[in-house]
Amino acid sequence: MSEHDPRHAAERAGRGALEAILMVVDEPVSDVVLATALELTVNEVRATLVRLAADYDENGRGFTLRQVAGGWRFYSRPEFADVVERFLMDGQRARLSQAALETLAVIAYRQPVSRARVSAVRGVNVDGVVRTLLTRGLIREVGVEAEHGAALYGTTGYFLERLGLASLQDLPPLAPHLPEPVGEPPAPAREDPHVPPDQADDGAGGST
Repeated sequence: MSEHDPRHAAERAGRGALEAILMVVDEPVSDVVLATALELTVNEVRATLVRLAADYDENGRGFTLRQVAGGWRFYSRPEFADVVERFLMDGQRARLSQAALETLAVIAYRQPVSRARVSAVRGVNVDGVVRTLLTRGLIREVGVEAEHGAALYGTTGYFLERLGLASLQDLPPLAPHLPEPVGEPPAPAREDPHVPPDQADDGAGGST
């Protein structure tokens, strides 16, 4: 098949689209879901995934494409486990970004919570930040949302250790750090029930 053949171009585009999706997923994705996203048949997607996996193995890439738990996902190769572990451990000593700290705070106070909920609270996509926090061992998956099946996240024992806390009950209350409401009129002064209405405007100065 020529490189300029329309079928060859379509196949390359399909391979590229599959790789792009698999690069950003945190969990194995089924070929049915991938086929739906790419508007291809399941057989076409499955055949392309098998070819991609074979190509990666043949070329000795640092990652592999595997079918696990009914879905497909990229994994680093076992022979590079030592290098990956060393890299991740070095990353543990790096300081968290402001975005990571804010996301961690939302998870800590609202756990168990889904990524979608955290994104709604922060107003931005948090997928990358959540992956960073998972890598650092500060959060973990603690369950699955009943309605949508989304993963729920909570903090870890390492999170408590880093903050010097015995339990989540020791987290500081949020109220003192929240801004005061803006634009609300001050509450009216409470009337003294023991002062008759005709004397309420006399003030505390008495008669003149």
